[in-house]
Amino acid sequence: MYEAKISVVIVNYNVKYFLEQCLYSVRAALSGMEAEIFVVDNHSTDGSAEYLKPNFPEVTFIENTDNPGFAKANNQAIAQCKGEYVLLLNPDTVIGEESLRSLCYFMDEHPESGGIGVKMLDGHGVFLPESKRSFPSPWVSFCKIFGLSKLFPSSPRFARYGLLYLDEDKQHKVDVLAGAFMLLRHDALDKVGLLDEAFFMYGEDIDLSYRLVLGGYTNYYLPERILHYKGESTKQGDLKYIKAFYGAMIIFFKKYYPHSGCVMGAFIKIAVWLKALLATPFRMLGLNKRSKSKHRRLLVMCNEEHFDEIKSVCAQRMPELEYINLWDLDTEHVMDAICRRNQMKSFTDYVFCFPDARFEQMLLFMDKLVNKKVTYHIYNKKSGRLVSPGK
Repeated sequence: MYEAKISVVIVNYNVKYFLEQCLYSVRAALSGMEAEIFVVDNHSTDGSAEYLKPNFPEVTFIENTDNPGFAKANNQAIAQCKGEYVLLLNPDTVIGEESLRSLCYFMDEHPESGGIGVKMLDGHGVFLPESKRSFPSPWVSFCKIFGLSKLFPSSPRFARYGLLYLDEDKQHKVDVLAGAFMLLRHDALDKVGLLDEAFFMYGEDIDLSYRLVLGGYTNYYLPERILHYKGESTKQGDLKYIKAFYGAMIIFFKKYYPHSGCVMGAFIKIAVWLKALLATPFRMLGLNKRSKSKHRRLLVMCNEEHFDEIKSVCAQRMPELEYINLWDLDTEHVMDAICRRNQMKSFTDYVFCFPDARFEQMLLFMDKLVNKKVTYHIYNKKSGRLVSPGK
């Protein structure tokens, strides 16, 4: 029935270097699989399509003449997908070489599964709690908006929004799949419908997850690591983001909880104003930015012959750094470094070199040496480009 095992759909808007890195990881993950890749460009002004087309001939580019929003752009590509499974993937992500193969196998073995979400790490190696969530019922949303979930993270009653009490390294049945990585059963999409285009950005993943469950499917969270720089095209400290995020929540309530819509709508509007008022002085004082260490030490992880090249590129952006090369990368050395994590705490920045290091190695390293004060960078030997959080 299907001509491919998996179809990958990526919506892009002005993040061509993140997308380039993402596509290299997707290409590696799809090696040996019957697959197709779609990139929908929502009228980017950074020349994304022109820049990427020569290096990724296997990708089908759909170039919009305006920005119709995330949901509509995904639907454009899904309508052309011929894969048994459909992966909706953010452009500011990196996935491991074995991830899609193992996740498709899980879907094969669990016909009741409608979709899968994964363990997302940010650019500092920190677990992103939106990797696993519950539906935002009125009570769950109230606890989220007014901070009860943060006050009582171990409570199934108060912390259901982010399911903080569930082990992030174990498999779970969950309600909501994050839009940054949603592996979906094509048959399920045919049954419950595509993304609701009433959501311009944010909320469409919750809505689709809800309809999958209503359709009799089960959504799963699996601890398969991916990197998600999170919000590179939409900065989360901005008032525009706050309004868009909570505006999507209002749409969801009106659709599924009409009797609670007015009350929750009032609560949400109050929350938007409170967050805006709190965020403004912090932005003015620059307190929402990570403090930079006076002396930063960068650990480069690459083959020896590439060290000087990477050092030169890094020095253009981070001239204050002290540079150290650890090894000619292989799995044994990666595991050895993880075991010596106390010795690694003196470093403020890490640079992985692709393809010297496999993406799986990078993700393992980040997951095992979690440090909010550390920044991870990836240097692409093929493009000569250094990709960093926020850059």
